[in-house]
Amino acid sequence: MQTALSRSIAAVRPSGRATRQVTRASAEFYGPDRVKFLGPFSGQTPSYLKGEYPGDYGWDTAGLSADPETFARYRELEVIHARWAMLGALGCVTPELLQRNGTANFGEAVWFKAGAQIFQDGGLDYLGNPSLVHAQSIVAILLTQVVLMGLIEGYRVNGGPAGEVTDPLYPGEAFDPLGLADDPDTFAELKVKEIKNGRLAMFSMLGFFIQAIVTGKGPIENLSDHLASPSTTNFWVNSASTLA
Repeated sequence: MQTALSRSIAAVRPSGRATRQVTRASAEFYGPDRVKFLGPFSGQTPSYLKGEYPGDYGWDTAGLSADPETFARYRELEVIHARWAMLGALGCVTPELLQRNGTANFGEAVWFKAGAQIFQDGGLDYLGNPSLVHAQSIVAILLTQVVLMGLIEGYRVNGGPAGEVTDPLYPGEAFDPLGLADDPDTFAELKVKEIKNGRLAMFSMLGFFIQAIVTGKGPIENLSDHLASPSTTNFWVNSASTLA
């Protein structure tokens, strides 16, 4: 790792501390000397995992990535699901947080009940604000989502009037209005951060699902209950009461 790190630091432009930190991070998460899934105890990693892609820690006990085409497909699926999970996790906690702070009134703020309010007589106000979208038709919402998502996905894969797409997984151009990927070193680090946070979000969503089934409550309320009484409100106690 020292050799790769030295080469990377030597290539740093004298533009200040931020660039130097980014280059060190790039050397840490890419290449043969990158950080592995068990650190120094990882042993020999599969030969086809060379550290070329973000989030590659050399772990593939099932050999799912041995075939290059399969590997490329799984990478795309993971990144897309990770992005949806990050949006989903934010969407699950936001109504509860806003309701608890008195910022908005959702009626039912729990994520698995909030959407069902569209079937009530008064419909559903987005973010609990009647001045925003006032949804009363699930058919209209569904059609709008299908059209908008179809157009965006079509552009992401095939390009469009705003520019051609060279990499469907990281299309850039109109999908990067802030220019976050303009610097290659910064882009390499951001891709690692994205996949790490995305993997955490996917586990979070799984936890939200299980919590909803076991406790019938949302994640914020579950967290508050646990903090109020950690010894009586935790995974083990809830599991025992569910199985009893």
